[in-house]
Amino acid sequence: MRAAPMFVKWCELNGLSPCPAAPAQVARFIVDCTPLGIERVWPAIQDISRLHVSVGLADPTLGGVAAKAIGDLGGIDPPRSWPADHKQRFKSLPYDLQLYVASHEMRREKALRRAQNEAANARRELAACPKSEIHSNEERKPDENDTYPNA
Repeated sequence: MRAAPMFVKWCELNGLSPCPAAPAQVARFIVDCTPLGIERVWPAIQDISRLHVSVGLADPTLGGVAAKAIGDLGGIDPPRSWPADHKQRFKSLPYDLQLYVASHEMRREKALRRAQNEAANARRELAACPKSEIHSNEERKPDENDTYPNA
């Protein structure tokens, strides 16, 4: 089985069959390989997935204990804006989807903070302007836009 060499070798060492594999078996593999880090283990997990799907079997890496083990290894925190009950479900998402959602939420939060800071700066500038200057600008604006000022 060349499809998942790291997992196949681990299965041989543990006296298990690599295909079909149960989600608990995949979770144990992930936990045992934790010292290697997500960068090395994630490609092996994808190999396990492809191996099973290619022969028409259910993917043991999706959901349940395997997904939780992947989430724990990946260490990606759920978005802060998510409600608490959904944060638990975040860990059951596939790792690559966790990466996407987390980075998307980070970009969204940065854009939101930037917009809030710009609005606060605009309010400060407006508050710093003398009231007479604000009123004189308001009085002038209609004249600037009026194409027929004397009509």
